[in-house]
Amino acid sequence: MSKPLFITGIGTGIGKTIVSAMLVESLKADYWKPIQSGDLDGSDTIKVESLVSNSQSVFHPEAYRLTQPFSPHKSADLDGILIDPLKIIAPKTDNQLIIEGAGGLMVPLNNSFLMIDLIQQLNVEVILVVKHYLGSINHTLLSLDALKSRKIPIKAIVFNGDGDQYSEDMIMGYVKCKAVFIPTIDDISKAAIAAQHINL
Repeated sequence: MSKPLFITGIGTGIGKTIVSAMLVESLKADYWKPIQSGDLDGSDTIKVESLVSNSQSVFHPEAYRLTQPFSPHKSADLDGILIDPLKIIAPKTDNQLIIEGAGGLMVPLNNSFLMIDLIQQLNVEVILVVKHYLGSINHTLLSLDALKSRKIPIKAIVFNGDGDQYSEDMIMGYVKCKAVFIPTIDDISKAAIAAQHINL
């Protein structure tokens, strides 16, 4: 059985949810978002489920559903709770599992536990989602350094949206893993997701 694939990004709004939906659809995988901060009526789990057509995928409930749209440690505090990492346990499944993180690697879940700590705890392979903008090389290399320093395996880098050869050459010269390129999808629909398989 393959290790779970953890989808993280170099920041917020990078395209993790779209990439997660593509992977769930192409692999007929299960999906799990451990922590949802805010937008509970339109959560990432709901979004991914709405974009997936196959009947095999199972969408597992979040470990924490926080009402406020902030970093998990702040949202949890405003909700009057403390996130306990030991209560974040991957769902049991015989299927490939896609796990979507919240924000980037150094997002705090509480005052002493970061998203990258959760990634280590879950024993997964990482897919890092990158979008080009001024500063994205720095954010990407810092993210790769953090993963390398923890000896966390990097399955692939997904470049989302318009390409930039200078950035891509710099990034892929810094790490040995698969590079995947997906176009910006303006019309987010089941058809769009189904048409954009990610081959790992």
